[in-house]
Amino acid sequence: MNANDLRDAWADRTGEFSPRYYAHYGPNEVSEVVADALSGAVGRDARVLELGCGSGRHLAHLHGEGFADLSGVDINPDSFDVLREEYPDLADAGSFHAGAIADVLPAFEDGTFDAVYSVETLQHVHPEEMSATFDEVARVAGDVLVTVELEGDGGGGIVEVDDGLPLYRHDWGVVFESRGFTQTTVEALGDDTVRVFERAD
Repeated sequence: MNANDLRDAWADRTGEFSPRYYAHYGPNEVSEVVADALSGAVGRDARVLELGCGSGRHLAHLHGEGFADLSGVDINPDSFDVLREEYPDLADAGSFHAGAIADVLPAFEDGTFDAVYSVETLQHVHPEEMSATFDEVARVAGDVLVTVELEGDGGGGIVEVDDGLPLYRHDWGVVFESRGFTQTTVEALGDDTVRVFERAD
């Protein structure tokens, strides 16, 4: 599967793992972990971007916790229709961008966001686009980066979900330490690993 095929598969996704699927479940333990990490690292006045925001369930939790400057990007344009239905207050307050991360982030200046986070999103980036995408994530994240992703060793690894769609596992510590960040927190959360990074001096 090439990069364009993988993009199309997630941009057109319906049913399981689609924006409406996740909206049904709403905020969860991950939402709380992200909110706690951001509260401790940057505070509620921070400019926050979620990568792969979907229908906005994690952002909705942040909004309810008092975070006011929230943005999201997602490759599936249906995400934002669902977001408006499920979380109208968030839709009115936030700023949202449809498209692939690698296409959307170059429009932002260095350090535009005080904090950037991803929840099971960066693991979907195709190897053909990994380096450029991860570079852009690091560039726009001013102070803090939080990843909640599947882990793999330095050699990575591929896990397939239904229809043969691949998830690309990495040691996310290595990925972002090599891009100017230092890890402050590493902890397991279900099948994922939560990593909190701060911009190195």
